[in-house]
Amino acid sequence: MKLCVLSLSFFFFLFLSIAYGLNANCDTQDQDSTLQVFHIFSPCSPFRPSKAISWEETVMEMQRSDQARLQYFSSLVAKKSIVPIASGRQTIQSPTYILRIRIGTPPQTMLMAMDTSNDAALLPCNGCLGCSTVFNSVKSTTFKNHACGAAQCHQVPLSTCGGSVCSFNMSYGGSTIAANLSQDTVTLATDPVPNYTFGCIQKTTGSSVPSQGLLGLGRGPLSLLSQTQTLYHSTFSYCLPSFRSLNFSGSLRLGPTGQPPRIKTTPLLKNPRRSSLYYVNLIGIKVGRKKVDIPASALAFNPTTGAGTIFDSGTVYTRLVAPAYTAVRDEFRKRVGNLTVTSLGGFDTCYSVPIVAPTITFMFSGLNMTLLPDNLLIHSTAGSTTCLALAASEIGVSSELNVIANMQQQNHRVLIDVPNSRLGVAREQCS
Repeated sequence: MKLCVLSLSFFFFLFLSIAYGLNANCDTQDQDSTLQVFHIFSPCSPFRPSKAISWEETVMEMQRSDQARLQYFSSLVAKKSIVPIASGRQTIQSPTYILRIRIGTPPQTMLMAMDTSNDAALLPCNGCLGCSTVFNSVKSTTFKNHACGAAQCHQVPLSTCGGSVCSFNMSYGGSTIAANLSQDTVTLATDPVPNYTFGCIQKTTGSSVPSQGLLGLGRGPLSLLSQTQTLYHSTFSYCLPSFRSLNFSGSLRLGPTGQPPRIKTTPLLKNPRRSSLYYVNLIGIKVGRKKVDIPASALAFNPTTGAGTIFDSGTVYTRLVAPAYTAVRDEFRKRVGNLTVTSLGGFDTCYSVPIVAPTITFMFSGLNMTLLPDNLLIHSTAGSTTCLALAASEIGVSSELNVIANMQQQNHRVLIDVPNSRLGVAREQCS
């Protein structure tokens, strides 16, 4: 089964669209096995900012969102449940790509964030205090709440019973969410999935409200992969388009059919402390043709501490543990030449003159992923500032975790094949 999706925008195209009024086709409907996906703040999204923001403000906001997401990764170590519905508590603040789904009978269209590092589906429901757009469960003839004795209820950490309904609470920062564990028919393009379990949000407080919902593509029992296992066999791939393209065209393919047959792969690693995340074995990094000197401990996979390397669709900029980042950054600066280096927010390698950047290659067991300048450099709107779009993981914020983020994944096909325990990467122009 193939599920293609179209992404109409990314964050920098967001800035251009709002500031300069570029047109976007927002009326195209989902057809056959095709779903559109677009950035939450694109011109097609009801959640976009009401006024233009500068390039510097855009970069700072994405860095703040990444910090919240990295904090979420850190929090997973303390959880022993393999299905933390609350795992979306930091992530839902900063989804990168959202897609339209239909839920209920008759179907209602909702927007949900696509997230490879979460299991749960969360939707704001009718009667929700503090929510904006909601799913009206009263109008669906196939909706029902899970009872306290349901097997799914036991898969939710800290679940409680309000009467006979299974419910749960989650908190983060100054915000809280209260939800019922519910089920209904979810339709992805033309594929109906009956009895899909999700968190039906009843109340939110604070400023970090998941207004568009969240669809988890992790590998826990309540994730999309697990709930559609007979349909898609826990296999999917995606290609994220470059934000520099005016016609963003990415794809998410669910199921083994249509996946690239000759893609190079590396083994997926399983971490019981962070069971939803897609770990791989990063064995080295090259800058240009030189393999930089990185302590083995900076790249090592450690299930006890949660250390290692993951692929994540929701983090914007790749983070490397401090020793690895310092080694890569220093060699990058050396290759660029003796130019004045400035900083911008969390980026410490910026230039005010044009540069010729070397490639950076992530070396995994069985495959190499070479990043070209479009995957490595961000440029100001006027072109006067260029920054290396990598950063060091900060102390106390998942400081032991290397995160291969979505900017570095752009124009690559990333395959997740859970039954065969492998992750594949191949260069693909999907912009």
